[in-house]
Amino acid sequence: MLDVTVIEDAEAAVVSLDPVRARLLAELAAGPASAAMLAGKVGLPRQKVNYHLKTLERHGLVELAGERRKGNVTERMMRATAASYVISPQALAAVQPDPDRFRDQLSARWLLALGARLVRDVGLLVTGAAKARKRLATYALDGEVTFASAADRAAFIEELTAGVSALIRKYHDGDAEAGRPHRIVVAVHPTVKPETVSGPEAVARTEAVAGPEAAEAPAGPETTH
Repeated sequence: MLDVTVIEDAEAAVVSLDPVRARLLAELAAGPASAAMLAGKVGLPRQKVNYHLKTLERHGLVELAGERRKGNVTERMMRATAASYVISPQALAAVQPDPDRFRDQLSARWLLALGARLVRDVGLLVTGAAKARKRLATYALDGEVTFASAADRAAFIEELTAGVSALIRKYHDGDAEAGRPHRIVVAVHPTVKPETVSGPEAVARTEAVAGPEAAEAPAGPETTH
């Protein structure tokens, strides 16, 4: 089972967003189970659960883990193909964000567009590497810093931008015939409190804590090359 996989197909995205199927995916991420075993957990007849499992299997979200004999019945033990799933903007290709349409380093919405492109591109790369049975060379850095003041944050951004730009100038070789371009995304944004991350009321809680104007406030500068 993969730790995380990207859903690129629109139909698969629709299937995964169904509340019952999402619950089944969560149950199967914890371990293999049959339709009969899942029926009691989700409160549905076995036939209904089996229908949902076949739909998930058809879209590659679950797979056969094995079979077991129970009385006169052979049960199919299913498992999730990943512990978690991310829906790629590729699933909404006609309206997916395009960060090249505008460029504003102080725009939270531009940061969203960059994040969406990151999910899309890395998802496509992972899929291609898996089909070719090759390793994918990637790197990610994640950290957290507390700024004492807005002035400190501005100074940090300035030094960060200068440092990353200097590294790019040092190592970039546009004339390298065998070279392969790599995208760099560096982002700075306020840390989200854990209680605002999940649940349908998350947006409401965020506005209650930060104020309704937070939705339009810049999340912080970000730099791409």
